[in-house]
Amino acid sequence: MLFTAPPLGLDVRDIIGICGTPGTGKKTVAPLVASLAHLPPPLAVNSFAEGEGEVDPALLRRRLLKEDPEGAVLFGHLLPSVLEKREAALVAVLRCEPSVLKARLLERGYPRDKVRENVEAELIGVLLDECLRRFGAAPVREYDTTSSSPRKVALAIAKDAAAAREGRSARPRRGARWIDWTLGYDSSTKLRSLLD
Repeated sequence: MLFTAPPLGLDVRDIIGICGTPGTGKKTVAPLVASLAHLPPPLAVNSFAEGEGEVDPALLRRRLLKEDPEGAVLFGHLLPSVLEKREAALVAVLRCEPSVLKARLLERGYPRDKVRENVEAELIGVLLDECLRRFGAAPVREYDTTSSSPRKVALAIAKDAAAAREGRSARPRRGARWIDWTLGYDSSTKLRSLLD
């Protein structure tokens, strides 16, 4: 469930949000985007919640506000729980093909239950859905990190952010087609193999 709070009162042209399932490349891409956009180092939204079990979005938001995030790149999978609809010029949702994501998370030593939870979330687009519900379709863009280099992804985000910050539409969306990984897992055998 998404938290609703008063707007930050920030100039939206200065906020670039980067969201995605763990393992999609947020931590790698965010500093590159900040550098390309000539902004200060990015702020990891999730770091304001560390050490807590269940995350309190209101507390997380208050902690973030203390950092004065205006003119920043904010990243983390908790982004749609903290920012409001008009508080970001662009919300970049990083996506990764689920079998590739699974390999990345296993390589990082994630416990099997967390791997499955995150792969399933990516498969069905949980964070994309949260971002669309929170921010609407206009500022939200997807970037496939499956085989693209972090620099290529960062360049695309920076270009779209520059357009959005200037009041132009970042890449036009034709027919609002979003990535749908489920199309590649059209049999129960493929799906079980992914989630086992």
